Order: sequence, then structure tokens, then C-alpha cells
Amino acid sequence: MENLLGLLRIHVKRGVNLAIRDIASSDPYIVFNFGNKKLKTHVVKHNVNPEWNDDLTLSVTDPNLPVKLTVYDKDILSADDKMGEAEFSIAPYLEAIKFRPKIERGLPNGTIIMKIQPNRQNCLSEESHIVWNQGKLLQNMFIRLQNVESGEVELQLEWIDVPGSKGL
Repeated sequence: MENLLGLLRIHVKRGVNLAIRDIASSDPYIVFNFGNKKLKTHVVKHNVNPEWNDDLTLSVTDPNLPVKLTVYDKDILSADDKMGEAEFSIAPYLEAIKFRPKIERGLPNGTIIMKIQPNRQNCLSEESHIVWNQGKLLQNMFIRLQNVESGEVELQLEWIDVPGSKGL
């Protein structure tokens, strides 16, 4: 991949107050779309507050593409039900990554490098922080699901440099 900039690891932590799509609960999983790439988490049975703790890795060739996610309820006898969707931009995170060589020496763990405010374009449910932690820049975020009565997803982004790639 000659246009590869690097890899984006999405740590899918958990869902909060997801919609009920079965009789009393749901069996949620998330599908992530980034350009023509598609990845999904495992299914957590009978839980509207699932703990996934899945790591999904996307190859990034275009930093301007949004990451789209859709939460589904796994059904056996019928098509899976949608439980909400959202999208977010990785551009602010990648801007912070560009400054990593200037900031990586001597910063204490937990230092907030950048804050991203929720707005109508980003689906954030609260302020998102890009934090220096153990030699890495990580972005923590809560994403509010759209087109559904309730639900949020907690994610953490981590950039992985790939030797030989174009880089940022």
C-alpha cells in the first residue's frame, strides 16, 4: 500500500444504555466502516451495557475520511436490528499526532494535549481528550448514537506508525 499513512487502532471499550431490540435486552455488536474497509466487534449476549474491550485496526490512507459505526442487535431467525449509528472524524487526532516528536520528551502520564468539544458534526456526547500516556498519544471519546432512542459507545484511538509508510 503505497498511500498508507499508518494504522489506527480503535479500542472499543463499552456501550452505555443501548436500545432494547429483543424482548428485554439486546445482543449488540458494532460494525465500523472506514472508506472501503469494514470491521466488527464480537457479539455480547443479553446486555444493553456491553463491555467489548475489542481492538480493531484500520489502515489509514485518507485522513479526511470519517469513521462510521453502526450498532446492531444480533438475531438468529431474522435480519439483525439496527441500534443506532454515528460517525467521527480522526482529523483532530491526527493533527495532534503530527506534534508528537515535539512533545514526547518529559511529559507526565495523563497530560491532556488537546480537547475536542462536542458539536453537531462530531457525535461526541462529552468533551474528548487527547492524552499523553506511557509514550503514546491516545484519544478517549464517548460517541452518542443517532437515529435511536438512547445509547453511547466508549472508544479509545491509538496511532501506530508503520515502517516504510508515507506517515503523517
